[in-house]
Amino acid sequence: MEQARADGFDGFVAARWSALFHLARLLVGGDRHRAEDLLQEALVKLWFVWPKIADEAPEAYVRTVLARAAARSARRRWWGENPVAQVPERAEDGDVSASVVERSRLEAALAQLPPRQRAAVVLRYYQDLPEKQVAEALGCPVGTARSHASRGVARLRRLLADVIEPVG
Repeated sequence: MEQARADGFDGFVAARWSALFHLARLLVGGDRHRAEDLLQEALVKLWFVWPKIADEAPEAYVRTVLARAAARSARRRWWGENPVAQVPERAEDGDVSASVVERSRLEAALAQLPPRQRAAVVLRYYQDLPEKQVAEALGCPVGTARSHASRGVARLRRLLADVIEPVG
């Protein structure tokens, strides 16, 4: 019984792979790797329902699964790695001690800020949250959160003044 199921499924996949792969590739805008992933996902779903629909319309089922999965995938912002033909040049492995020292100085300067100013600066500029979300996180009005962030940045500028070079 199980062998007959596998043989029927394997036969269907062998006969229709090319057409289904082409459909998947069109659905994802030509990206071969995403199309392969999409088709693999659809065929896994087909395997589990194969006994029920093997004699009906397995290709229609796979098309439906492909279309729905492609639509779900398109709503995502990031699909993983994007393979490229040419590997980009690597950055030179140099002395990273300067960046470690700078990061340590910034952490030490942040530690000198009052807790609410530090939180406002980190949430607003490191986490890149809008002012409204910073205010909600701090449990204060937006104006107060804006004031904490502004004062915190001003104090950081004073603490790190010897590093900041004037522009122009």
